[in-house]
Amino acid sequence: AVVGGSGAGKTTIVNLIMRFYDPYSGSVLVDGADLKELELHAWRSSIALVNQDIFLFNDTIRNNIAMGKLGATEEEIVEAAIQAYADEFIMNLPQGYDTIIGDRGVRVSGGQRQRIALARAIVRDPQILILDEASSELDSKSEQLIQQAVENLGATRTVIIVAHRFSTIRHADTIIVLDEGKLIEEGSHDELLKSGGQYAQFLRSQDARMKQID
Repeated sequence: AVVGGSGAGKTTIVNLIMRFYDPYSGSVLVDGADLKELELHAWRSSIALVNQDIFLFNDTIRNNIAMGKLGATEEEIVEAAIQAYADEFIMNLPQGYDTIIGDRGVRVSGGQRQRIALARAIVRDPQILILDEASSELDSKSEQLIQQAVENLGATRTVIIVAHRFSTIRHADTIIVLDEGKLIEEGSHDELLKSGGQYAQFLRSQDARMKQID
């Protein structure tokens, strides 16, 4: 998981991993190999990215999920939706997977849009799944479903989560904390809490805000 305030460099890390641009100095290594030495199409084909600003097409749910993988079968589409905890709400819609969701998915809720987008990522069967603030504006139920889906996916692939909500990242194997483009802390949730550094301060501040809301 990647944590930090606005402008700390979280999305920059995602962009570097995706090779939307290369570092001016230093290098990004993948299993010891410089990312710039890998074939770009093959590298990006191994990654699926889900971000906060999801773009869904004015088409059926089936076709929106299938856009993640050229030639995806019906079985693959449904299985991806099941893994994303989207199948239940889809089947409760009058037309099921044939439901037209409107421009940018306006006919479904924010949580449902994110689960469709996650299913689109899962159908690619990526080696690396990146979630860039993908659950920042979800209701608690949708957030819990996506957290469970991500936890399940993490058993068989690398998952990189960029998030402000600490509930989303507590169970990450490793959490890195950024500040003004620099890595200032690294460890598990419990380790970072015990160290009493910026991560612990972030968490206390967020807990205080949530209590005020309650």
